[in-house]
Amino acid sequence: MNQLPIHLVVNKEDYHLFVKPNRVLLDVLREDLELTGTKEGCGLGKCGACTVLLNGRPVHACLTLALQVDGCEITTIEGIGGEKMHPLQEAFVDKGAIQCGFCTPGMINTAKALLDENANPSEEEIKQAIAGNLCRCTGYNKIVDAIHSCGCQSKKKKGGIK
Repeated sequence: MNQLPIHLVVNKEDYHLFVKPNRVLLDVLREDLELTGTKEGCGLGKCGACTVLLNGRPVHACLTLALQVDGCEITTIEGIGGEKMHPLQEAFVDKGAIQCGFCTPGMINTAKALLDENANPSEEEIKQAIAGNLCRCTGYNKIVDAIHSCGCQSKKKKGGIK
């Protein structure tokens, strides 16, 4: 099968790649770019473990063809934070919202997209936003608390949490 060229900006770095038409973004991120923070849970878009930000919006990388993101900006968990933890990451740790950590990258990306649009979401808005992300370890109360606390801290910031 022929490979086609794509250009991506992943975590603010430019990449020019050649991919097969049937390749999904998750495989490109993990195998080609060695960004293994994004997890594969179900491969069906039902668990949210593979959630990344595509032009600031959460998408399931296991369902997104790499060709579909040509020219787009992708943010993975590796692109959130930096040398210091992002406020969302700190909130997840502080509130005990991390157990095994498998769902955490997808949860944090989903939460970041929510907080970027709504700096002070209600508990119901948080639950609705993370409805596509499954967690088998913590339940959801600690996750909701972490996101809510982060939103409360940033409600004076315009444009969400950076």
